[in-house]
Amino acid sequence: MSDTATMQAVAKTQSGPGFETIQAEVPTPGPRDVLIKVQATSVCGTDVHIYKWDTWSQGRIKPPLIVGHEFTGEIVAVGAHVRPNESQVGDFVSAESHIVCGTCQQCRLGLGHICPNTRIIGVDTDGCYAEYIAIPVENTWRNPASMSVAVASLQENFGNAVHTVAAVDVRGKTVLVTGCGPAGLMSIPVARAFGAEVIVATDLSPYRLDLARKVGADLAINPATENLAARASDAVRDKGFDVLLEMSGAPPALVQGLDLLKPGGDAALLGLAPGKLTDFDLNNLVIMKGVTVHGIAGRRLWETWYQMRALLAAGVVDLQPIITHEFPLSRWRDALETMASGKSGKIVMYPGE
Repeated sequence: MSDTATMQAVAKTQSGPGFETIQAEVPTPGPRDVLIKVQATSVCGTDVHIYKWDTWSQGRIKPPLIVGHEFTGEIVAVGAHVRPNESQVGDFVSAESHIVCGTCQQCRLGLGHICPNTRIIGVDTDGCYAEYIAIPVENTWRNPASMSVAVASLQENFGNAVHTVAAVDVRGKTVLVTGCGPAGLMSIPVARAFGAEVIVATDLSPYRLDLARKVGADLAINPATENLAARASDAVRDKGFDVLLEMSGAPPALVQGLDLLKPGGDAALLGLAPGKLTDFDLNNLVIMKGVTVHGIAGRRLWETWYQMRALLAAGVVDLQPIITHEFPLSRWRDALETMASGKSGKIVMYPGE
């Protein structure tokens, strides 16, 4: 591939709402990088935040930047220092979006998912809403040839769900999932595969509640229109929930979830709140109830990826029903607006179409 080759990409070119379709140079892989021809990329809530240019985006994103971080594709070139046992041309791979330093205390203790020096693909470095992307070889994950490119592109987001569920013991437990966005939806079959007895899901979107039922929730409830405690009382035998999986980031969902958690229960929190929480009753919701709270950041490197592989290979989790929309990358605006509407599961886009 010549040094002057160009590709189509989707970028945040300046501060403010929206993206633009641009022509960019095909990246040149560094000595420890691989160049990947992107076959499929999926839409994440983070992409929507950047598209909408919310407060978080304004403080983090530095345009110009090619966006997107969930993808799969084929390696078409490798850097000079990439060993054949690591990656080769022709490998079908997905990617871990967190580029970690490998030398800090957290990395050396096996806690790379909370490395303070993390750079995120599509947030801090150019992303995958493009025909090609170059990433460190350490961030690649080989896929089986039989895996569909749509499902393969979901694995990074799937890892959030697996990490959240695996952080607590759900075996034989009653589980409340607050928030049925893609990660929340994925957490339902994962919790079932891990042995949950009863799974109750909540969301404000009727569309997503219907999806929650389809992927295995015993009850799917809109807390704005129904009494969640009353509806769930039979399922939890009037004893509260054993486990809370908070996937939405909505403060009312967090408060309600902790309130319904039984004393001594576990809460795994993935959802990011829109800002600092105020008027939060920490004493009565957490401390006096003896609740154990787990903050979930990304995926454990690489433990979560091996757990994902096992769940998918065993066929106990099927991600295909969570894919509700597919678009060519050229229709990125339709894809992002559909995701923002709440009337979707996971959305996959295909470059070059």
